[in-house]
Amino acid sequence: MKHPTSRMLHAYWNGLRGARAAPERGEIEPGEIRHVLADSLILEIDAPDQAATVRLAGTRLCALFGAELRGHAFAGLWGEAPAADPWRLIEVVIQETTGVVVGLVGVTEAGETLDLELLLLPLRHRGKTQARVIGSLSPSVIPTWLGLRPIVALRTVSLRILTPEANAAPAPLAAPPPAANDEPGLARRKRFVVHHGGRA
Repeated sequence: MKHPTSRMLHAYWNGLRGARAAPERGEIEPGEIRHVLADSLILEIDAPDQAATVRLAGTRLCALFGAELRGHAFAGLWGEAPAADPWRLIEVVIQETTGVVVGLVGVTEAGETLDLELLLLPLRHRGKTQARVIGSLSPSVIPTWLGLRPIVALRTVSLRILTPEANAAPAPLAAPPPAANDEPGLARRKRFVVHHGGRA
């Protein structure tokens, strides 16, 4: 995850869920993630119809698209003829009960482009793990045209699936003290699976 918003939201989600696959929707406290709310969203999932609808969207997220996004189809953010199927992102999250980090490029009608990072994480809702998704969509920089010229299409350029190791809460380890000339060691582990090719 490159964007601070993605890292902060993931850390909050990870802390809430503990040893579970995903936290409950009712456990989300907006005040605890107030620093990332402007870029955040919650999706309502209709798995049988392969549809995701925006239930909540932050102010900066709405400004990027020049509209109140509540009630809009998530797939509609990609424009009329997306090169990749946005439902596949949701499918990974709800079927694997894991998070995804997606690199996107937003395009305005004037041809301006903006690099964005999308994070999607599963939520339980009334006992179901395929009913809600929380996430964030963060711009790499705040564009000067924010609120004036909306993004009309998204292009997916990368997809990372968060591994169980990346989602796992840190567990205490009983390790021997380091030798006098050694620095404390940090275990290296794979945090992402990267699928090359720019298709989601």
